[in-house]
Amino acid sequence: MKRFLCLVLWLSVWQLQSQKYTPNLTSLQQYECPEWFSDAKFGIYVHWGVYSVPEYGEWYAREMYMEGHEVYNYHLENYGHPSEFGYKDFIPMWKAEKFDPDAWLELFKAAGAKYFTPCAVHHDGFELWNSKYTPYNAVNMGPKKDLLGMMRKAANKYGLRFGVTTHMARSISWMQTSHRSDTIGPYKDIPYDGNKPEFQDLYHIPYGDDNRADTENPPLMWRNYWLLRMKDLTENYSPDFIYLDSAVPFAGEDNGKTGFEFFAWFYNRNPEGIITHKGDKGVNRAPYFEGIATLDIERGKSKTIRKDPWQTDDSIGPWGYNKTADYKDANAVIDKLIDIVSKNGNLLLNVPPKADGTLDEETISILSDIGDWFAINGEGIYETRPWEVFGEGPDTEMKGRANLSPYTYKNIRFTQSKDGNTLYAILMGWPGENARINLKSFSKDHPGENYKIQQIEMLGSTDKIKYKHSKKGLSFTAPKTTKNNLAVIFKISLKD
Repeated sequence: MKRFLCLVLWLSVWQLQSQKYTPNLTSLQQYECPEWFSDAKFGIYVHWGVYSVPEYGEWYAREMYMEGHEVYNYHLENYGHPSEFGYKDFIPMWKAEKFDPDAWLELFKAAGAKYFTPCAVHHDGFELWNSKYTPYNAVNMGPKKDLLGMMRKAANKYGLRFGVTTHMARSISWMQTSHRSDTIGPYKDIPYDGNKPEFQDLYHIPYGDDNRADTENPPLMWRNYWLLRMKDLTENYSPDFIYLDSAVPFAGEDNGKTGFEFFAWFYNRNPEGIITHKGDKGVNRAPYFEGIATLDIERGKSKTIRKDPWQTDDSIGPWGYNKTADYKDANAVIDKLIDIVSKNGNLLLNVPPKADGTLDEETISILSDIGDWFAINGEGIYETRPWEVFGEGPDTEMKGRANLSPYTYKNIRFTQSKDGNTLYAILMGWPGENARINLKSFSKDHPGENYKIQQIEMLGSTDKIKYKHSKKGLSFTAPKTTKNNLAVIFKISLKD
């Protein structure tokens, strides 16, 4: 009996000691971003769900119920009135009949991605896993497959870290437009299908201001429901990475309490785990707390080197598949990645699959071009750290949604190896054969002034490069190797 009691006591003490994090600000600020994330630099992301069926973007489920909106008009013309054909009616149309997770992950790995984070649940609340808590999931309806499980298995097979993105926190307010009715015309005052009680699990109960995509004070019932579903997702699929499409859930009287509980629970389960959250977007939005997770900047960038690792999430075009949308080219993606990495960040790049599970030819071509670039230049990106300055050259700005890069070879960025023995000077474009390059960051009174150079090479070239290091900078001539106009990387090896 004594042995049993001692064992119980030991287990209790061990459990307490193993719970490093508790759900409060001071405890959560012990968080440190794991090194694997700092090394990875590039991940791929997909928005894929019921909203992929109409091929008109991922906000379809909200905007189809907004009288007069472009999406409402599109829906009316192609599917009928929202009182008669609602969002729920797209669910049996989503079959994912051509989905091949191995083909996806083989492509993503070849494109240079080191982690993969599918959208497990968007604002519509439809879950891509075998959910315990809602019948509106991909195993029970639509594809009738555990899509998330299939993606996780493929990610493991191809050696990518697996994560998930969740956008569910605002679902209760985001879906409120489904409770409206037309104010004019032949369907005036006829309620949309969100008012039918049998579909409440999808459309929710009427709550709050339906003009707000996220409520300023979600009810306790919803906050608890969110926490149960997040734990269900995490327990069953063990992601290393969780992206929240908000700051800390929730706003209002909760003031992040529910989010704190989830953060502490997740970090205690996975010491190598990472959560990204977004900065405060204004009054009555989910609260932002410094230092408890990794910062994500949606479609944006940092103007300076950040002390802690961070991430930009962006897309080659729209988040969800939209047959009318334009895409970024590979050059724009690569240049944005370079700028982000030079400032201690990662790029999580979204690609939008079609409803059937295929990727369009343009997406495949862009990813192939990115992969070809990484195959030559990955050394200057992966496992690097920022240098003393992020770069030099013209103060050029790249807008968040730009499809073409404004950068040229005159825009230069720097990274360095973790041991500091190698620097990488990255020119965002090919300067031309025999072009003379001068790095002013190595001139008098600049960080590289006293560096001892051993040699300079261009990644992907065997040509020898002669250089001169003087008070005016580090100058050298570009090799004669013919290049396209994508970024090139010069490897600068330092003497001990």
